[in-house]
Amino acid sequence: MPSPETPEPVEVPYGELPAELLHAVVESFVLREGTDYGEREYSLEDKVAGVIRQLKQGEARILFDPESESVTIVVRQNNR
Repeated sequence: MPSPETPEPVEVPYGELPAELLHAVVESFVLREGTDYGEREYSLEDKVAGVIRQLKQGEARILFDPESESVTIVVRQNNR
């Protein structure tokens, strides 16, 4: 009996999301990532703006996982 295949995450072009939804997705990501930004404290808005800048520059991408029905943001490897 064949095992069910796990669906691959799907890239969501950031430009196709309404501005409010993009902001909410990025804010949710920033709030859950818990990254240490070094000695300087960054505001939530600074962090959100930084991630949006990475998306616009092609350094990061938004992925939707159909299995868990969740969204995450990942850094592109070798700008693929």
